[in-house]
Amino acid sequence: MKNLFNRIVNVITADIHEVLDQKEQKNPIATLNQYLRECEQETEKVRKLVERQHLLKEEFSREYLYARDLAEKRKRQAAIAKEAGESELHEFAVQEYGMFEERSFRLKDAMQKAAAQLTELERKYEEMRHKLKDMNIKRMELMGRENTVRAHYRMNQVLEPASYANQSFSRFSEMENYLERLEHKVNSAFYRNTIDARIHQLEKEQKHKETHSIS
Repeated sequence: MKNLFNRIVNVITADIHEVLDQKEQKNPIATLNQYLRECEQETEKVRKLVERQHLLKEEFSREYLYARDLAEKRKRQAAIAKEAGESELHEFAVQEYGMFEERSFRLKDAMQKAAAQLTELERKYEEMRHKLKDMNIKRMELMGRENTVRAHYRMNQVLEPASYANQSFSRFSEMENYLERLEHKVNSAFYRNTIDARIHQLEKEQKHKETHSIS
């Protein structure tokens, strides 16, 4: 995500002359929109993976419960066969019990791992959604500023046709100051989001530790 923010800033600051040239065909906002569409596509892919992981965890849970129930059933049947003196039936039930018991252990372990992986995927997915939302807000802010710059550029051409060329240096200076403020704002937003995400994770870990210490 940090690289993406850097790319956004680079797109805007790459060429001030081209931004101010009314004949220039390149549009930083259009490029930014393309980046955001790509991020939305990646976020949607992650959402589908989260859903798939949830289904997988549920499937492990069902298989685990089924294997555990069969193991308990064979255990009872083995005891009944032993009391009845049915040695072959007892031996078969014991073998079946061992097989289902071992399978239930494997499935329980797989279920717990799938649940942990799901939690991590959900956390990452939420982070992506928040970052995407922040970038969309940033895009609207940039579009508003770009509209203002373009409007002033065209108004100055009409209102100050004779002196506009002589004032080009001051216009570039204003644009540079604006871009510096914008870059600072983008970077501040990124670090703020990073801190929020880290603090949120630390709070979850602390609650987890407190819960286990009580139990």
